Amino acid sequence: MVKYELPKLPYGYDELEPFIDKQTMEIHHKKHHQAYVDGLNKTLAKISSEFHPQYISAVLSDLDAIPESVRSEVNFFGGGFENHKLFWETMTPKPIDQPIGKLGDAIDVYFDNFENFKKEFSNKSMSIQGSGWCWLVFNQTFNKIEMITTSNQDSPWSIRKIPLLGLDLWEHAYYLKYENKRLDYISAWWNVVNWDYVGNRFSELSQD
Repeated sequence: MVKYELPKLPYGYDELEPFIDKQTMEIHHKKHHQAYVDGLNKTLAKISSEFHPQYISAVLSDLDAIPESVRSEVNFFGGGFENHKLFWETMTPKPIDQPIGKLGDAIDVYFDNFENFKKEFSNKSMSIQGSGWCWLVFNQTFNKIEMITTSNQDSPWSIRKIPLLGLDLWEHAYYLKYENKRLDYISAWWNVVNWDYVGNRFSELSQD
């Protein structure tokens, strides 16, 4: 049976300060992400391995193949696991200012320029009611980037879109430092986005 584990962070808990504080990072990773790992493993244990021989992104892309009795749990815990794994990877203590290369060009095409993209992404993040995520995704069908939001721990994989960059808008992602000030959290997060990683991820997917 596939057994998922809590991924290690590519940086220390304190290395994203002052933008993301150490205490929030530690609780978010050790407690919240671990809970999704545990929930996913527990849920998958309820069904035979034939239903989940592939990595969770492939499972989320074909949820109809999962028995209905555990489908919502796989969606929630699997999405929570994979969403957070990408979240950690797309932040860095040593970021570049903005995307360059193919991703930078694509952002200029679909969002006019990077500053406009940031504004639209921030506004979309603020529009989420309750808990959810804001995403930059790659639509393979049309070979283009798009901006979407999802509720709770729903993953873009479940609607056949590949996540490139995601911002966690659950309160536990920012409440200790920013209290109820979501906009302050969003504004701070831009300072730690790992555009090298996101850009490389996009380059591997897009067609010339």
